[in-house]
Amino acid sequence: MVFSSPIFLFGFLPLVLLASFACGRRGQNGLLLCASLLFYAWGEPIFVLALLGSIGCNWAIGRSVESAQPNAFRILGLGVGLNLLLLTKLKYGQFLLESGANLLGIENGWLVDSIDAWPTMPIGISFYTFQAISYLVDVYRGHCHAQRSLAGVGLYLSMFPQLIAGPIVRYSEIEAQLTNRKRDASDFNEGVARFVRGLSKKVLIADTLGIAADMAFEAGPGSLSVSMAWLGLICYGLQLYFDFSGYSDMAIGIGRMFGFRFPENFDFPYESKSVRDFWRRWHMTLSRWFRDYLYIPLGGNRKSPFRVALNLALVFVLCGFWHGASWSFVVWGLYHGAFLAIERLGFGALLERLPSFLQRGYLLLAVFVGWILFRAESLEFAVVYAGALVGVASSDASTSFIIGLEVYLALVFAILFSSRAPLEVWSRWVASSNSMIGVFVGRAAALALLAVCMAAVASSSYSPFLYFRF
Repeated sequence: MVFSSPIFLFGFLPLVLLASFACGRRGQNGLLLCASLLFYAWGEPIFVLALLGSIGCNWAIGRSVESAQPNAFRILGLGVGLNLLLLTKLKYGQFLLESGANLLGIENGWLVDSIDAWPTMPIGISFYTFQAISYLVDVYRGHCHAQRSLAGVGLYLSMFPQLIAGPIVRYSEIEAQLTNRKRDASDFNEGVARFVRGLSKKVLIADTLGIAADMAFEAGPGSLSVSMAWLGLICYGLQLYFDFSGYSDMAIGIGRMFGFRFPENFDFPYESKSVRDFWRRWHMTLSRWFRDYLYIPLGGNRKSPFRVALNLALVFVLCGFWHGASWSFVVWGLYHGAFLAIERLGFGALLERLPSFLQRGYLLLAVFVGWILFRAESLEFAVVYAGALVGVASSDASTSFIIGLEVYLALVFAILFSSRAPLEVWSRWVASSNSMIGVFVGRAAALALLAVCMAAVASSSYSPFLYFRF
């Protein structure tokens, strides 16, 4: 079930909200747990069993970690290992078998048959597995207490607003909210406004930009002009940002409607002036997860410059692999890790002395070229596409495909709203105007956007969020 689908917008969400107002405080968690499992089972009727198994396993291990001193570390290792085993089997099993078969030169036999029979990856498994690991580690570190209720762990891991594509919420961040949260009209109104903003990002901007991005990346080798290759890449980079940040906005908004406050996941990353700064602003909950549960335990910044650079490279190779079972993602992670290592080893200090526009130009060029690896189906295609950007194996035609006016309009709005400036102008206007006028205009704008989005949803085809594949 997709947030931007008619069944969710016109059926599931309104019904769950109405039920939540009717059942009172005592029944909130039970209702949300049942709704979340239904939400997941709607698209993954078989793999909901894996989610239920993860809930039961992590509930039991979390309690054991808290009560099993001095053997808690061994139990923690068992819990982390089981979570990673489940993730590896369901997400990376086919990739590992294929890589093994290719390495050994096997073209038929039981290994190839196993590849063909391997189950498809369940959506959201990367997100709820990382949440489960952070829960166990935080219990071990004493940052939170183990949840006594099986339903409490179940709700934490399966909560439908952020189950499929984040943000990655740590248990310590919502521990108190699971048992004692308040929901008032202000929270609900803010949640609705945030949801509408995210829906607009997805339906009106990301999906429209996806038309040009798909045309460019699905074109055959040598069929793209330089200008169309760049246009397709820019559209894809902006599509990815508005698609994923739109999902995060919708998840945060829905959570607020039910009384939860989820962490922010994006902070205008394309305003960054270095790759290091970019990862402080892009998918912030994932960046913090890798920092706190992998980078710092490896030694963080406390080691020699070479060791720090090596740690960064290792962390981002794993970050790339987390995003997908493909060598393209591994190379994408190594690509970003290399930039971070170079900046750490001295280039960052040099970069800071450059004019602001050069810093931002460096960041945008580095990140957008990296998105080729993120989007390409293979390393070979990524090399061909990168060549088209500089005129190698590109078409001499002035245009390779026809793009409608709506794509160019979406591109203009995407560039405009990838900066915080429009929101700052709006906030200053509201602050300087009569408060009632500001509230009225804000709600009228939200209702107008919602109406446009609803019309677009009703007339469009199925369009999943890009991060569902991760």
